[in-house]
Amino acid sequence: MKEINRGIIYENSYSGVTLGAILLPQGTILLDAPLRAEEGRIWRATLNSMGASPNRVLVNLDAHPDRTLGARVMDCTIIAHQKTALVFRSRPSVFKGQNADSGSEWETYDEAVGTRWAVPDLTFTQNLNIHWGPHPVILEQHPGPMPGAIWVILPDSKVIFVGDAVVPNQPPFLAHAEIPAWLESLDILHQNYKDYTIISGRGGPVPFQNVRTQQSVLRVIQTELDKLTRLDGGIDATEAIIPKIMKKIEINPEMEEHLIQRLRHGLSQYILNNLRPSELNHISPE
Repeated sequence: MKEINRGIIYENSYSGVTLGAILLPQGTILLDAPLRAEEGRIWRATLNSMGASPNRVLVNLDAHPDRTLGARVMDCTIIAHQKTALVFRSRPSVFKGQNADSGSEWETYDEAVGTRWAVPDLTFTQNLNIHWGPHPVILEQHPGPMPGAIWVILPDSKVIFVGDAVVPNQPPFLAHAEIPAWLESLDILHQNYKDYTIISGRGGPVPFQNVRTQQSVLRVIQTELDKLTRLDGGIDATEAIIPKIMKKIEINPEMEEHLIQRLRHGLSQYILNNLRPSELNHISPE
């Protein structure tokens, strides 16, 4: 656990994603939840030992299972974007572990299957300000990794939590992505937040150079998918573009197989989600 500024904390030692916590005079804002229930309880106890207020809310930065499966253990009101809440409406009430080769963290946690979802209690469309201290905490929609992806912005402290908008040294999650919107969001990050501490949802603080790297990787992916679409290529054709994308990313060799599978799954799902129905006839479902 690291304290960026007084009362602004991130934690990247638990299963799932990098967590955040903002300790304010009138309450505590939790950013995402640990994947494992026992780690969620430890996280709560750790924050309590630091003087965190029992009045707390949990913010889902998007709907990815890695950051939302453990939400129920946090035992508080949950805030998310409206489009994130819509995702929960389409899910069964109990997590059944579909898409088990998506390259997500939950796949390493057998007990995840059977977890009951905690549906968001409070939603918003564009932005929401929380006034629990002398300066507001801003929740703001920035689609890309998912339509309901948001950032948590602390202008006074110049800290911004961006979830999966920037994921260092690994392929982006593409299964529910909107690449054009993602690139627009990164342009905003590049133009307006150069002097901020950027906290990634998959690794904690990242140098500003990682924003440019993320833009470069997404542009390569978009270019290759555009070529594939023009050639009426199907899901099988994505295998040939994986090496081109992986060349743009510095990865841990021990994680290579896992990360390639994430990319493979994401590309296939991106094609299925974004091609016109008439083009799906060209695509093998396997």
